[in-house]
Amino acid sequence: MIIAQLSDFHARPHGRPAYGVIDTNAAIGRAIDAVLAMPLQPDCVLVTGDLTDCGLAEEYAIVSDELARLPMPVYLVPGNHDRRENFVAALSAQRDYQPSDGPLNYVIEDFPVRLIGLDTLVPGESGGALSPASEAWLAETLADGAGRPTLVFMHHPPFRVAVDGMDGIFCRVSPGFAGLIAKHPEIERIVCGHYHRPIQRRFAGTVGYVAPGTAHQVALDLRRGTENRMVMEPPAFAVHAWDPEAGIVSHLQPIGDYGPIRDFVLDPAYPGKMEATAAQ
Repeated sequence: MIIAQLSDFHARPHGRPAYGVIDTNAAIGRAIDAVLAMPLQPDCVLVTGDLTDCGLAEEYAIVSDELARLPMPVYLVPGNHDRRENFVAALSAQRDYQPSDGPLNYVIEDFPVRLIGLDTLVPGESGGALSPASEAWLAETLADGAGRPTLVFMHHPPFRVAVDGMDGIFCRVSPGFAGLIAKHPEIERIVCGHYHRPIQRRFAGTVGYVAPGTAHQVALDLRRGTENRMVMEPPAFAVHAWDPEAGIVSHLQPIGDYGPIRDFVLDPAYPGKMEATAAQ
């Protein structure tokens, strides 16, 4: 099974670039093109929040048009830049897996890996949270899974990443959340967005993975007390490949034109080639 994870589109009304300088809409198009260009198409696509920059109906229309280009199932969760009511109104009509109101938590059972989407949006806040009701729903959903391989996806990471600007806006969870995750070793990954950087860490017996944005990134700054700033580093998306023996293996795929794919042509002086010739 192959899962493509896109994140943090930040769509804007046409002619109004994000932060006054970033054409995020063109970046969304390039990201969709990159998925469509994969030699082996993913079984599904996850979009882990911040589909829009301001949650406007016009922004969701742009996202909807771009996502319609993808022939495989697409599963969405909102982020802090989204407005839940507009998200539902614009994107739920063609996606009956989403609840019509309340937290947009759901489970997809159609693949070898169960996909559990969690809604961490807290209106008016940059950080996120899982409500007690959402955590209870997650506990029940995991218990119903009979140990099947599972991937949890959400916008805000529920773990810290040793970057002050990011750790101030992570997902607030109960003291028992990590224990709940640790009780279920079938959880192969918790994949998130929000931070606009590729980040991974061990968390509660599984792997926490943060995908970069499809347009702008957050500059890496490990100094204490610093705030987040943006940088136009190369955009990318994540590819999570699962098989029964390896479980999930995560890859980072840059978005952009980096020239043709070429065969390796080894120089005659390459040591491995010399050793192979001598052995013949």
